[in-house]
Amino acid sequence: MTEISSMVITHAKASVEEMEGAWHGDLESMLKPLYAQELIYECAVLKTCNRVEIYVVSPRGSKILFNFAKKMGVSSRIVEFYDHDETLSHLLRLTSGLESMIVGEDQILGQIKELYGIAKDIGTTGRMLDTAFGKAIQVGKRVRTETGINRGSVSIGSAAVDLADGILNGLIGKTVLVIGAGEMGTLVARALAHKNINAIYIANRTFERAEILANELGGLAVPYSKIEEYVKTADVVISATSAPHYVLTEEIMAKAMENRDHKILLIDIANPRDIEDSVTQVSNVTLHNIDGLRVINEKNMQIRHEEAKKAEVLIEEELILLKTQFKRQRADGLISELYERLYEVREHEKERAINRLKAYHSIGDIETKVIDDLTHSIVNKIVAGPTKALRDAAEHDDEGMLNTMSKLIELNSAKEE
Repeated sequence: MTEISSMVITHAKASVEEMEGAWHGDLESMLKPLYAQELIYECAVLKTCNRVEIYVVSPRGSKILFNFAKKMGVSSRIVEFYDHDETLSHLLRLTSGLESMIVGEDQILGQIKELYGIAKDIGTTGRMLDTAFGKAIQVGKRVRTETGINRGSVSIGSAAVDLADGILNGLIGKTVLVIGAGEMGTLVARALAHKNINAIYIANRTFERAEILANELGGLAVPYSKIEEYVKTADVVISATSAPHYVLTEEIMAKAMENRDHKILLIDIANPRDIEDSVTQVSNVTLHNIDGLRVINEKNMQIRHEEAKKAEVLIEEELILLKTQFKRQRADGLISELYERLYEVREHEKERAINRLKAYHSIGDIETKVIDDLTHSIVNKIVAGPTKALRDAAEHDDEGMLNTMSKLIELNSAKEE
């Protein structure tokens, strides 16, 4: 039976290095060799920093994917192979954010839309994957609309921005300095980009990296050596470097606060810490560090896990509908093949009958039409019963009936050939 199978490598079992090792070349260089295999009718690949997943439509998908993984040198310890039903369930959970490292995150939905779009453009997808991915994307949107699974900070970076927003009663019109343009600093800067602030300054030891991030978010990259000057004008400083020493000390802050009468909020999310604890001795300086933010983050994660239970219920509802949709498609496919075969026989026998009649006397348009209508009516009446039976079989999970009809059509086709 032609179904969807998948091969899944994720953060749950594999390290970043192992996932990178499982990936060879770009999407196209992986999709085309897969699609070229005789028994693969459709395929798509998902690749993010936390997962490598391959989906195929094939009558022997699991075996093909197992051999493919072996050829790629992927350890059986880090890979999961899913059959049709498992694949559909996984895909709906994936777009809903339940399979993400951070439960409920929104990025995965956009990534799946983009990556599946690439497979469609390359031409390796078809009706079955279109149905599965179309439903999955729709479910991902529904879960985020009807539950609170994506609400609240779920990273230390975004929690830092939410903390600043809460302490200052909003960040509109504020000036923020982000120190560090690595993974954490990038999360901070992206969270800030949606806060309608006056200015985002980004400092990093490698200036080019700060420039790339600043250009992406409409901020301004500043030289790392001039951090102290920009601290003087900032309302908020969020520091997230990997420096082994303090970036901001009590001495630096004392100088920055000279001739300044308004407060500054410092948030340190680095490990080891970037900001010396004693900066709080300086007037108008408030400091929060990563420990306090973890508490906020854990509360938000608890909320999301509660919302995930609601998402599970929605996914189960949608999974039933998706399976029913595939059953109907299978029945419709068999019905279409049955009609096609019988109409081929009808056309052949109709022409044969007309030619035999012409051998005895001339045949006009009226006689030809009568024969055409007659054969058309006979085929439709013959197929009416099997059509209803196949649709009933699909609706009631009668695999025996569906498999028998499939084999009969294949047998008839082989006989004709």
